[in-house]
Amino acid sequence: MPHCIALFSGGLDSCLSVITLLRQGIRITALYFNTSFGCGLSNREDYLKRVSERFGFDLKVIDVSEEFLGILKNPAYGYGKNMNPCVDCKIMMLKNARDYMNQVGADFIATGEVLGQRPMSQQRHIFNLMEKKVGIKDYILRPLSALLLPPTHPERVGMVDREKLHGISGRKRIQQFHLAKEYGLDDYPNPSGGCLLTDPNFSLRLKELLLYKKDVNIRDLRLLKIGRHFRLNDGTKIIVGRNQDDNAHIMDLHTTADILIMPYDVEGPTVLIPKADISDDLIMTGASFCMFYSDGKDRDTIRVIVKYGNEERFVDANQSYSLDIQKYMIKR
Repeated sequence: MPHCIALFSGGLDSCLSVITLLRQGIRITALYFNTSFGCGLSNREDYLKRVSERFGFDLKVIDVSEEFLGILKNPAYGYGKNMNPCVDCKIMMLKNARDYMNQVGADFIATGEVLGQRPMSQQRHIFNLMEKKVGIKDYILRPLSALLLPPTHPERVGMVDREKLHGISGRKRIQQFHLAKEYGLDDYPNPSGGCLLTDPNFSLRLKELLLYKKDVNIRDLRLLKIGRHFRLNDGTKIIVGRNQDDNAHIMDLHTTADILIMPYDVEGPTVLIPKADISDDLIMTGASFCMFYSDGKDRDTIRVIVKYGNEERFVDANQSYSLDIQKYMIKR
């Protein structure tokens, strides 16, 4: 039985690509690459497991966050419309898939790419570039657009029946929707979802972070996904939780090098000032942000808890430290 290593995001196209090959009796090991920029990662992984169990293929989740972070800072082939380095990202994934294919002795690689669907990364010349960079030309099959592309090695030697592949192209997904119905795939993520780096607002936050912080790490990226973000000056940023989920994530991600501020006598946000040099003025400023977004916004004062290092104390936030807060917000 031929063994295929499939790049698998869990999106509609990658699901259809895998199912197309499964219907030919091909064994599939699907690789999901966690770059830290997938939308709703934990929910996505749950969905991936459900699909793999339902249709009967193996699933392997690979964390490439650190590798991808290096690419993100300086992509060889640039960014797309926002902060998405799609060509470099796909080359990275294909190289990892190539290594895994060689490790387990699989026969070829498949992707869910559709010719002409993405202006930056899904074009004939880019497909050729990727194969050249990865060094496995002729062993990357794109089942959804295969009939529009030259036959690959697995097709020529009879591992894959080319006549049972597809000739889909372009940005419209009408053919994919019909195919999903035929395959009984009635539960898949919104095609417009996926990578946060294609989102204009998130990209703005990331671009701003890279401008002011040279040693960006994975925690910085996780913090970008939550709360409201404000820039006070070159070295000082404030993050304000928008809801209980944000507040919980801030608590999980904070370190003793951060200033953490929480309302004590009203409902309100958890505030984080990452890796800040503590000062009374900065604490009162952070407390004013906490007050502004709390249920006590219209009061004269509210009491907040301030944590820094191993210390914890109470502070009374008041209107005298109120700033033009919206002025500092990082937004589109």
